[in-house]
Amino acid sequence: MNSVDLNGIGMTSQRTRERLIQRLVDEGIRDQRVLDVMRTTPRHLFLDEAMAHRAYEDVALPIGYQQTLSQPYIVARMTELLLERGVPQRVLEIGTGSGYQTAVLAQLVPEIYSVERIKPLLQRARQRLRQLKLRNVQVSHADGALGWPERGPFDGILAAAAPQRIPEALLEQLAPGGRLVIPVGEETQFLHVVDRSAEGFETTVVEPVRFVPLRPGTVR
Repeated sequence: MNSVDLNGIGMTSQRTRERLIQRLVDEGIRDQRVLDVMRTTPRHLFLDEAMAHRAYEDVALPIGYQQTLSQPYIVARMTELLLERGVPQRVLEIGTGSGYQTAVLAQLVPEIYSVERIKPLLQRARQRLRQLKLRNVQVSHADGALGWPERGPFDGILAAAAPQRIPEALLEQLAPGGRLVIPVGEETQFLHVVDRSAEGFETTVVEPVRFVPLRPGTVR
């Protein structure tokens, strides 16, 4: 990967990225750590070449297999919520996708464990993360609804796909004091934040969102 790939030109240039960051600020993103990481992370590398010119628009974009690269605002908002009460040591990500959200998290959190059910997407994401020298990420081809019990418990869990209801396995793998950020619903979806304490789970509904559904099983 050369410097042009990383820095971008034209519609993927640093100036274009700055406009996106300003839009995120205007939309209410306040965590400077998140804004700084999203400013320097080359989102265009996580898209096919034909879509790269749209990388710094604040929209979700297709990555194949009926999956999408999440809207930058949603990536920023979910990451901000995950970090709201402090930086979690170990984070489980459900839905590696293109690897963009993974890359953002990996620059903010010590250990990332990411699960993806579609093997070709996982293979591409792994390659991109290696290119960016993000070595604190482990990935697994597995059913996201099952989490990654062998690596749990986790101080934070972030899901990039929406179940109809929160999977029990994810709640079980959330450590005491941990936080789960997950979209929930079918036609109507809302972003949920679940905090685990010694007394149990406390859920906060944050805002309406639109994600691909969390599907069972794996795809090779």
